[in-house]
Amino acid sequence: MSAARVGDATIVYEERGDGFPILLLAPGGMGSTIAFWERAAIDPLRHELGPYRLVAMDQRNAGGSEGPLERADPWGSFTRDQLGLMSLLGHERFAVFGCCVGCSYALRLARDAPERVVAGVLQQPIGLTATNAGRYHDAWREWGDRLLERRPELAAEEVEAFGRAMWGGEFVGSVSRDDVRRLAQPLLVLPGVDEFHPTEVGREVAALAPRGDVLEPWKDSPELVARAIVRVREWLADALIGEASPQS
Repeated sequence: MSAARVGDATIVYEERGDGFPILLLAPGGMGSTIAFWERAAIDPLRHELGPYRLVAMDQRNAGGSEGPLERADPWGSFTRDQLGLMSLLGHERFAVFGCCVGCSYALRLARDAPERVVAGVLQQPIGLTATNAGRYHDAWREWGDRLLERRPELAAEEVEAFGRAMWGGEFVGSVSRDDVRRLAQPLLVLPGVDEFHPTEVGREVAALAPRGDVLEPWKDSPELVARAIVRVREWLADALIGEASPQS
């Protein structure tokens, strides 16, 4: 792994493979790190998805990465880290592959940088529903406790304000339904099957996106997961036709 100064943050990242770049946005909630990919049903670092340059990263204040808490625009601070890292590595155009909270990061990237983000795979998006509001709005608390132990210079009130600002929104947190309706990129959505990754949210993202595709069922058995990996591989190949790799 390597570390880079990106704006006001230090970001730990890893690159592997050759070809068109794909930014991997890991699961784990506020603890979204490279290591968390091992827990995903489809792990792009382990399951061969094609000849791509994979860029994985620990998000700000998770794993080895660190940065200020930007209460005015929490989701935007992560987006700036992600775009800054890809610029630093020379990847001006890229696809995104998100899982869990990584899907919310990916949707924000697609909204804010449509000229750079060309396609996205969203594995079990998180989202707010009528039945999971308590768990959703408190998704930051365990991470917040760990952060205070790591960084004693932070005040509990500061972390509380940041967590509430980041997780106090609607839908998927990072973007609105209208934002998704305006996305031009092709998106492949693999809906989740549990309270924090609601099936209805994944389906809605796919339905709202003008070029959204949905794949289900995909997680109910090892055989379905194996088939889903093949489908993701084929979908990426189709979605990225015409995108030249940096090496070509």
